[in-house]
Amino acid sequence: MGYKQILDAYKNIPGGMIEAFNAIQDIYSYLPEEAIIEAAKVFNVPVSKVYDVTTFYSMFSIKPRGKNVIRICQSAPCHVAGAAEVVAALERELGIRIGESTSDGKFALETTECVGQCQDTPVITINGKPYMGVTPATVVDILAEYK
Repeated sequence: MGYKQILDAYKNIPGGMIEAFNAIQDIYSYLPEEAIIEAAKVFNVPVSKVYDVTTFYSMFSIKPRGKNVIRICQSAPCHVAGAAEVVAALERELGIRIGESTSDGKFALETTECVGQCQDTPVITINGKPYMGVTPATVVDILAEYK
């Protein structure tokens, strides 16, 4: 299903733009400019307002990125528990830095605010799935699930 069909499916649903963007991003891993412009037409709002939505929510990306989005929590509890070491391990294993995607398009590495799993920090999420109590040693095994 293409982005036009997705937008059309959500056009009469309250909050439909956000739901449509989630569905589009599931397919493309980001929100293509053409989809943003089409959303403005479908939802009858200025393109600038659509960009407001896409740039306000950290879950959306308007630039191409890897299919598997890894987010590391940057809140205080994760920081104290060793998030910096986990970031270093992720960057080493993936060969990219925070804010980048792997050249094969499989992974993107981003930071995020608290994901509400402070009982066992540091926490990363991959495509929204939380991994708690992550250490540099567990990074390889976690990534293997997605390779």
